[in-house]
Order: sequence, then C-alpha cells, then structure tokens
Amino acid sequence: MDIRSLKGVGDKTAALFEKLHIFTAEDLVRYYPRDYEQFSEPVALCKAQPEELVTVEGVLAGNVATRHVRGLSITGFQVSCEGGVLHLTYFNMPYLKNSLKRGVPYFFRGRLHRGKERFSMEQAKIYKPEEYAKLVDCMQPRYAITKGLTNNAVTKAVRQAIGLVTFDEETLPEKIRIAEGFVSLSEAVSQMHFPVDRQTLVEARKRLVFDEFFQFILAVRKLKEAGEREKNTYPMIEVAQTKRLIEALPYRLTGAQERVWSEIRADLCGESVMNRLIQGDVGSGKTILAFLALIMCVANGYQGAMMAPTEVLARQHYESLLALKKKYGLEIAPVLLTGSVTAKDRKEIYAKIESGEADIILGTHALIQEKVVYKNLALVITDEQHRFGVRQREKLAEKGGAVHVLVMSATPIPRTLAIILYGDLHISVLDELPADRLPIKNCVVNTNYRNTAYKFIEKEVAAGSQVYVICPMVEEGESQELEGVGTYAKKLQGALPSSVRVAALHGRMRPAEKTRIMEAFEAHNIDVLVSTTVIEVGINVPNATVMLIENAERFGLAQLHQLRGRVGRGDKQSYCIFISSSDKTETMERLKILNESNDGFVIAGKDLALRGPGDLFGIRQSGALQFVLGDIYQDAAILQRASDWADRILSEDPELLQKEHEGLNRCLTKKLAADGNEVDFRSI
Repeated sequence: MDIRSLKGVGDKTAALFEKLHIFTAEDLVRYYPRDYEQFSEPVALCKAQPEELVTVEGVLAGNVATRHVRGLSITGFQVSCEGGVLHLTYFNMPYLKNSLKRGVPYFFRGRLHRGKERFSMEQAKIYKPEEYAKLVDCMQPRYAITKGLTNNAVTKAVRQAIGLVTFDEETLPEKIRIAEGFVSLSEAVSQMHFPVDRQTLVEARKRLVFDEFFQFILAVRKLKEAGEREKNTYPMIEVAQTKRLIEALPYRLTGAQERVWSEIRADLCGESVMNRLIQGDVGSGKTILAFLALIMCVANGYQGAMMAPTEVLARQHYESLLALKKKYGLEIAPVLLTGSVTAKDRKEIYAKIESGEADIILGTHALIQEKVVYKNLALVITDEQHRFGVRQREKLAEKGGAVHVLVMSATPIPRTLAIILYGDLHISVLDELPADRLPIKNCVVNTNYRNTAYKFIEKEVAAGSQVYVICPMVEEGESQELEGVGTYAKKLQGALPSSVRVAALHGRMRPAEKTRIMEAFEAHNIDVLVSTTVIEVGINVPNATVMLIENAERFGLAQLHQLRGRVGRGDKQSYCIFISSSDKTETMERLKILNESNDGFVIAGKDLALRGPGDLFGIRQSGALQFVLGDIYQDAAILQRASDWADRILSEDPELLQKEHEGLNRCLTKKLAADGNEVDFRSI
C-alpha cells in the first residue's frame, strides 16, 4: 500500500518519507521510534536534579532579548519558577520574542544546568499548560526525521498505517513463541510505536529483536554452508615479492600481524575459497596485510580489488599503494575507481581492468557496477560496512567466479559474539598495536569543563594540529536536549578565535559534499571538524590530535573507543575528551573505563558486562553491524538465545521444509535474494 494512500500524505510529504526509505504503509510501521519521551509532573526548580531532563512551570520575568554572533541569533530571557529563577537560551529562534506573553504560565522542558549562581536551560521545549496536561504519564514516540517532516506528522501517519497493515503470517515457529513467551508479531509492532507502559515496550522490543537476530543468524548459517561448498578456483602459491616487502618495510610486523598473514596465505593456497574476517583496533595494521594479500594475488597472475567505505579513504589507500610501489619497486598496476571519476577516465579504467593491464583495483561500490568487466578477479577485500550480500556475490561470480573474500573490521566485538555474528567467516584477531604508537591521553568530564576544552582546542590548533568534535544528533529539532551538528558548529565558531576554521559534517549530506569536506579536512583547509559518527570510518588524518565527544553517555564504550581511534595516528601526542551531560555516578564510572584502557577488546568486554535491557534507548551502539532494533551488547542474551534456536531448528530441518517453518523459509528466501547487505536486514 503506497504511503500516499494515507490521509494527509500527498506527493510533497511522500517525497520526505522517501528520504527515510519509507515508500509503503508497511515500511512505515517497520520504522520504529528511536526513543520515547516520558512526561512527568513539573517539579519545583529548587528540587530538580541538575543535568537531568526536567519540566518546570514559570512566567516571564523581564524582556526577551536577541543578539547576533557571526550569523547565529541567540535569544535569552528569564522566567520565575517555584523555587527560583531560570535562565533560558535559544539558538536561531528569534520569533520567541513575539510569541511569549507576559503573565502567562508556560511549561519549560529541557536539560537543567546548575551553575554557581543560577539555573539554566538551552533549547528547552515550551508547552502551554493544557498541551502538557495531555502528555503527562504517556510514552510519546520520537522518530528520526528529516528536514520538513515533523515528529507529529510521522506519529499521525503511523497510527493510520497500523490500522491498515495486517501481519497475516507469523515467521517465528510456534514452539519458539511459546517457549520464549513472546507476544504476537502484530502486537509487538503496535506496542513498539505506542506502548501502554514500559513493561509492554520491553516485551514488544524483546520479540522484535529476537526476530531480527534469529533471521540474521539463519541467513549467516546458510551463507556459511554455501561458502564451505565453494572450491578454490584461484589456487595460489607463496611468492618472493611479499617476503621481500616485509623485510624491506621500515618497521617490523607485530607478532599478531605475522600470525594473521600466515592464516591469509594458507587460505589463498588452500582447497576452499577464502572467507576471512580480520578483527583489529584502528592502527593495528590491517591495511598492510590487505596490501600483502593483493600483491600475492597479482604475483600469481590474478586481479585483486579493495573496497573502501568512502571515496576519501579509497584514494588514501590508492596513494599509499602507489608510494609502496615507487619505494620498493613493486610490479603492480593499481587504478582508482570511484563515483566521482570523470566519464572519460572511467572508460579508460574499464578498458585497463578488462584487459588485465590494471591488476589491483581500489575504490568504492563502483567496483561492482555492471560495466566493470574483470579479466580474472580472484580476491576482494572489503570494509565491514560493505560486506557483500548474496546478490553482490553473484555479481562478482559473474565477473570472476568464486572469489576469495577478506573482510576488515575495526569493531571490537568479544569473541563469543563474533563467532555468532560472523558465523560465515573464519576469524583472525589483531590483538597487538605497533610498539612505537603513542597512547592517547583521555579525560572524562562533565559540561562544566566545556570552556576549558575549547581553550585546549584553541591551543592545539595554534600549534598546527586539527580537531574532531563529535555530536550524536544530525540536525536541530531531532531531540530537544541534544544540539544539532550545524548549530553546534556555529556556537563553537563563536567561542573560538575567528582564525580557527570550523566546518560541519553529517551523514545526510550529499556524498559529493561529504567527500569535499573530508578532503578539505585532510588537506588542512579545516581546523575543527564538527561531525556525527559518519567519521567513524573513512578518513585518516595523522595531523588530528584532539577528539572531543559531546554527550558521550549516549554512546556505547565500544563505539567511543572506535571514535577515539581517529586520533593518535601520527607522531604527535593525541588527546580524547569525553564530555558527559549526566553527572550520575554510574554514568561517569562507565565512561572512566576508557581512561583505564586503550585496548578495544578489553573495553568491548566491559561494555558487554555493563550493558543490560534496562536502558533501552539511552546508549547508542556501534555503527558496524547495526541492526534495526537489536544491540549486540545490550541484547547479548537475546542474541545467544537466537543463536541456540537457529542451531536447533537447522539441526531438525536443515532446508526449512517442514510446515511450521514455511513462513520462516519464505521470509529468509526473500532476505537472501534482496540486494542489501547480508548483515543488514533493515527491512525486517
């Protein structure tokens, strides 16, 4: 049912929904809230907890004033509340001066800050008393939205869609539903959007997370079966070129690198096609192993391809490989193929690939487009963001038969979970960093430290270094208590000297714009890059020495560690500042784990131990292996149960042909036939 069939959704609104990949009513009901607002009775200002999201009632006390700082309008005023005076600040909302009336009570909802002499809020949401009364004790869904689409519009459309979409087929076998005590699929979907209470939400989410993990694991098991049947049609032998390069490098491979390299060589020379994952922290030396595999492939007379998640990183890999070729006289002919290559150059590159003149092809997803014809492609190396789905493997099979696949991952996942999640791959772990790597210096602080952090950033920029600032949210209006990247960048520009060049970056920008900004940062035409986690992968800037992460409590420890890995890549001392907007003891203690270790696997293990089902939406998971609802740390117990059931079902009915598995079989066949990533069932 087309999204336009819903009342109030015309062509213009439908176009906005399509930006969120919502085309039908069913897409919409599967577009779950990212969190919920829970409204409680207003509290007296003197009794409110600082750094918590609270609601207070107040009336204007004085004038509403607006000033302008470098293109940013800042509106400020005071309100008298029970228990004191509250100072409020708003960015780019000058209209408040005319919309707020003297003597009229309003409810102000936001994160409360308590300074030495005053209470304050920034970007607090304003309600009339009658509006707020309707919200008290309710759990209101909050959806990820795009510019032009309001949360209220999505909520209304979802209410309609739930009444129209029917879930006729239960994909989960009845014995699992009964044994696990799961609610029905239709009830789970409905309660995810509009839960009666928290417990109802927990039960609904548990059912849907299990479905997501269960179907994912079954698909992985099927892929593993297919992979184990594939014979090595590109057998290789060990070559002198890789040995000479290893001996000539200005550094020694770590013991972990030597171990993993021997595993890769054994795969390439073995009887079955390689399907291997290299897990290792940022900076552990995955890239040189990838280059060695490509050189071995070429020396055996084949072509190899390496896919990167961004054009910037693809170009960096290309330039690094060219530098190795020039310095060590390597007999390789690499080319770079990305979406921004001109039509004329692309035609020439296609010809070189087809003739075999180009033997190492680096790039983005452009590598598997239909027009790319390989002479004898034998090896594909890919970042986990682009793990190949079945359809993509079929495309590669058409180009080069059963190719060897090497996946590189910087996501620190405890081995017990990795075995489940990467069940179709053999796992190699790089658990050692080069000896000359300077450890990053870390500090975990609250928001009172922010101005001190800005002064430190100013000092580092003056010394010639560059800085990342990470914000969790994409745009203003997504969440009232968290600043958008654009607004934060303007605010930071006002706090730093005019000579400091600040730019903003987020995932909803057009690819060409993202590439332009990342290239400008790499070229040091930008000093401070304010970004969402889009920079978690895809850029290598050794000159960046400071990482400041706002609202650090919103992220899992594993992802914070990955973000931290963007700095410390050069020979300068690097620093990471984690700013928490919560002063809760347990929050600060959790974040301080990052002070104690720079080992991603140690941190991931502690993250796993600390996370539980209690905090459903407060902590964001790592960007890799991102499921629609499930979180591999928070929901580790559900993941394990789903794995156990998948093993049991497949042992009883390997082909899923029994009547009770018909719905599951149809669903799984549909997923495996889709063009998406094999690890990315976002339509589940």
